[in-house]
Amino acid sequence: MPNSNAKLHSNHRGDREASRRELVSRSLQSAQHCLENQDFGTAYAHYLLVLNLAPELKTTVKETFQFTLFKWAEELDSLARIQDLFNCYEQALELYPNDEVICNSMGEHLFRMGFRDEAAGYFHKAVKLNPDFADARENFYRVANWLVERWHFIMLNDARRNLTYLRAIESAVHSGSKSVLDIGTGTGILSMFAKKAGASFVYACELSKTMYELARDVVAANNMEREIKLLHLKSLDIEIPKHIPERVSLVVTETVDAGLFGEGIVESLIHAWEHLLLQPKPKNQNISAGDYGRVIPASATIFGMAVECKEIRRHHRLGMQEVAGVCLSNSVQFFSPTYAAAGSEETVEPYTTEKLSRIPGGCRALTEPCQVMTVDFNDLQELKSLAARKPWKLSLPVTEGGILDAVVVWFVLQLDDEHSLSTSPSEETCWEQAVYPVQGLLDYSVKTGDTVMMEVCCQDCYLKIQKISSLPSECGMDFSDRDDTLSLGNEAELCNALAGLQTSTKQDGSTAVCVLESTEIALLNDVTYHECFKAAMSKVLLSLNPSKDLHSMDVDGHGSGINLQEHQNKSSIGVDPDAFYILDVSEGFSILPIIAGKLGPVRAYSSVEKEQHQAALHVIAAANHFPKETLEFWLSHLEEESVVLQRPKSDKLWSIIILDVIETSGLIQQEVMEKAAISRCLLHSGGKIFPQYVLVYGMLVESESLLLESAVQGTEPTLGFNIAPFINQFKVPVRVYLDLSTLHCVPLSKPAELLRLDLMNPLLNSPSREVKIQICKSGRVTAIPFWYHIHLDEDHSLNTSDESSHWKQAAVVLDEPIPVQVGDELVLDVQHHKSNISITVKR
Repeated sequence: MPNSNAKLHSNHRGDREASRRELVSRSLQSAQHCLENQDFGTAYAHYLLVLNLAPELKTTVKETFQFTLFKWAEELDSLARIQDLFNCYEQALELYPNDEVICNSMGEHLFRMGFRDEAAGYFHKAVKLNPDFADARENFYRVANWLVERWHFIMLNDARRNLTYLRAIESAVHSGSKSVLDIGTGTGILSMFAKKAGASFVYACELSKTMYELARDVVAANNMEREIKLLHLKSLDIEIPKHIPERVSLVVTETVDAGLFGEGIVESLIHAWEHLLLQPKPKNQNISAGDYGRVIPASATIFGMAVECKEIRRHHRLGMQEVAGVCLSNSVQFFSPTYAAAGSEETVEPYTTEKLSRIPGGCRALTEPCQVMTVDFNDLQELKSLAARKPWKLSLPVTEGGILDAVVVWFVLQLDDEHSLSTSPSEETCWEQAVYPVQGLLDYSVKTGDTVMMEVCCQDCYLKIQKISSLPSECGMDFSDRDDTLSLGNEAELCNALAGLQTSTKQDGSTAVCVLESTEIALLNDVTYHECFKAAMSKVLLSLNPSKDLHSMDVDGHGSGINLQEHQNKSSIGVDPDAFYILDVSEGFSILPIIAGKLGPVRAYSSVEKEQHQAALHVIAAANHFPKETLEFWLSHLEEESVVLQRPKSDKLWSIIILDVIETSGLIQQEVMEKAAISRCLLHSGGKIFPQYVLVYGMLVESESLLLESAVQGTEPTLGFNIAPFINQFKVPVRVYLDLSTLHCVPLSKPAELLRLDLMNPLLNSPSREVKIQICKSGRVTAIPFWYHIHLDEDHSLNTSDESSHWKQAAVVLDEPIPVQVGDELVLDVQHHKSNISITVKR
């Protein structure tokens, strides 16, 4: 009997195995059938069943399963079924937990939905699984810039700053402050300073998930995980005794930006004094430091001065009324966001930041530095009064005549009575300065003896400097009193002063206001860019219509052939059947369609999206006597905005398609080669893509500053604490927004052509290339700056490294410097993958 029972069980197992195989086979067939019918959801369900029933097939069906997953995820995304999408990826990762492709795809979905911390985790895992997986590597670099601000590297490399904080914290702890709270701990370095100094209890809070986890790893690596309590919280959410047992005697923080208040230090310290700190030390009483509360930094003094700076000017003010023959109408006033922030109720950063010691062309002081204000971080009532304080007037006597371009601000951070840090432009510091560009004046020129006037206030956690104006010396007013009232002799003096005061230009109902990004204003000011495009477009249109000479193809009425009246008459009847169709898909604000419209019978399409920008272009078009039909906004013609590149009409093709190839940052635009491939199919015979090709140039340099800005250099700058290996996981190999003209570097080679990207003839492109570089100066190669020659055609090109260019440059920073001697030869391996360039040195 036992033998017959065993035989029966064996038969059952055999039957179950046969049934399993049959079900797996049928499910595979069904999955394949669903894929053929593009029923990706059902196909995905069949594959899940197959992989759960037959794990041994994982390798066999892996690629098909990935394809099915990604297609089904796209559908779910388009249907906004987000939870279902993530459920699918979680199921997939249970089956393939170490699949870098699925991890990367999951990260891409998370990133698009704004979950940057979570996306970074998946990208990081994908890179660890396969360091050569280019897509994941590039995604991780992209998200790393969001998660770990680049200034972390610069500040951690600033040994003087670190040592000054250490000395101040040591002094406080040694005098009796034994319980410490570090607000906005970042990497945890100030907390570790406190513990090293002998603090009994150290707490640290950090809101960013990425930085909190980074600090946790750093603290553990320095054997302090049991001595420093890390809280993944905003300081405003810390409660006693829920998070910390009792009030602390010392708060340390460096939650300050270039404008001092921009990271919320006032709000966080008000909360700390009210809820987390011991009471401040009573005046004239000698008590132990452990019995009262204090803050490091103790106070700050803010300074400012007026400057002339061509680089600031060209990014915030339009410098001309005509560009490439297009009149930029007086009916439109262009401003940068900092000007809009001055009168806005929204919380907008009212300044930009610049390292003035490195700004191209430099800047010139028009006034002496002046104290703007002081703030005592150990005085709760003073902190509370900052936001309530009415704006106060400030006057700066002009000591050097020039053009008033900006008021720049810096501060001295007084950590305690003995230790201070300055962010002055004259100091060698990791800090930038806050820049308040001057906009909206009738006249920006000032002379010695004039006075620069402004209003100062603290609002929405920002230091605001607004209503900047100039008062000519002949007005003779005394502004030495900084209260709201002005000392005036009589009514006549007041009228005379007001007449001379350079205030904002009046904006009546007939004047349109257009707010552009500073990079867009710099582009408008780039004369060479617009003239080059005008000449190249004229050349194409002439080749397509050789019966007309170049001059006749200008609709301003000065030509000898197609004049304005003739062009308007054709347009009034209907669409000119001979019109050339031109599409500009540049990013942001662009007047190229209007320049094109002045070149003859053209239907120009702009891809500008913002209504304010469209309105400004309409005003400019009207000022240039455009027929209404000449300029149209392409996105309003599209049923699906994601498919921007398509025919202008069912029976028409484009004569010119303008692609935005290079980002202002100095990198190649994403998916530009894919866009070029589609564009080539949409051109009629003789039509062109602009640019037609791009040459990438680079050179070898030695630059200590690029090293310091890209990665923490060992333990020396961090005073022996082991931080570098952890934060350097978030370093990126490419630095962007560089100005080669002011970069502190020593060229070790001559510029060399590294790569060609041909948008019209893809057969000339190569995904990789080896370039031999001759060393012309001995030193250490630390970086490879690169820039572009953008060829609209063989006769017209733009150099992105030119001084007048609106583009910045980029640089690949090497992991390890390479010593070289004159006459040496290095081989660069240059690769182009999905619009990303990688440059490595072959040993």
